[in-house]
Amino acid sequence: MATRIFDLDLDALPSSIDVDQPYTKALFLIRRAGVPIAKFQLPAVAGSIDMREFREAVADGALSAIAEDRARQMLGLDEEALGPSPISATVVVCTRERPDDLKKCLDSLMALPQDGQEYLVVDNRPATNATREVVERYPAVRYAREDRRGLDAGRNRAIAEAKGEVIAFIDDDAVADANWLRGLMSPFRDPLVQCVTGLTMPLELETQAQEMFESMAGFSRRGFIRRVFQSPEISPLATGDIGAGANMAIRRSVADRIGLFDWALDAGTKSESGGDHEYFTRILRAGYRIVYEPRALNWHRHRRSWEELRKAMYGYGVGVYAAWTRSLLVEREWGVVGRAFGWFRHDQAPKLLKALFRNDPRMPRDLLWAELKGCWRGPWSYLAARRQVRQDAAHG
Repeated sequence: MATRIFDLDLDALPSSIDVDQPYTKALFLIRRAGVPIAKFQLPAVAGSIDMREFREAVADGALSAIAEDRARQMLGLDEEALGPSPISATVVVCTRERPDDLKKCLDSLMALPQDGQEYLVVDNRPATNATREVVERYPAVRYAREDRRGLDAGRNRAIAEAKGEVIAFIDDDAVADANWLRGLMSPFRDPLVQCVTGLTMPLELETQAQEMFESMAGFSRRGFIRRVFQSPEISPLATGDIGAGANMAIRRSVADRIGLFDWALDAGTKSESGGDHEYFTRILRAGYRIVYEPRALNWHRHRRSWEELRKAMYGYGVGVYAAWTRSLLVEREWGVVGRAFGWFRHDQAPKLLKALFRNDPRMPRDLLWAELKGCWRGPWSYLAARRQVRQDAAHG
């Protein structure tokens, strides 16, 4: 039940589309002059796509994009063409013991237009020399080792090491599209913008677990319309639609204003995740803007096994409530209590009840239950992670 992924441009659409076995579906990314404008999924029947259905789906997506472009032009809001930025950038990959993924990521980064950016790999608490050996094959890439545990520790090391005014983060299991960095850099022309996130599409959909992740928690659900987030239009505690750390950039100087990433959050700690969204919260609370820019496209390899997917859903649940616990304890953000209760009452509980009484393959019970268990563990996991951070600091 795998899905074939097609990347097509509106000006060069094929007259027929064949889908080889074992693929039974196709996911299409449609571009217009290289810019992503729509995605949709269609079934493959006898190894082919129904071209009438395909053209109708393209028309729906293209018409929406063209109408938006026309409206922005009429209002004087049309976006500038992507090109070299006058602002310097450091591209950062935080990684731990995934040399094969890292090599694919770095290969994609080396193919980007050279606009003066530097490249940095932060090796987090390495157990072997595998990451350093990969980096040594790329003369343009600097290597930094960070022995404090966790992804946020790696991000903080990047802030200390980076020479660029903007730090662009990409996950080690993602690959960059040709205009990824230019897309991220473009909104920083606005001095109030302190963070930019981008569109992340699945790199492959070869397993049931990857299909389910894309359906339940895929990064591409944020769509193809550029959005600007600023408080009070959006609550600083509601950052789920902004983007993810797999595809984001921050001004290096924002750390001087709002502090570093929280060492006790995200992968590699007991908090499991949440470091990116908690940082979004602080940026918005400080009065700055965050832009979601779909032209900043990268491709993420989702976890391939069901066990990895279940673990990821548990980790997302832990991370959401861990980040909210941090907001409550450190920022004295009492609105966390109401938001946590509202999310459970209006989203999680109804989904779980439906799954208990109706076998819906789109919302497997074990995944919903894993996420809910993670939420229950979130506050305690954050407290445990803080204790671990203190112990690590005490031991140097």
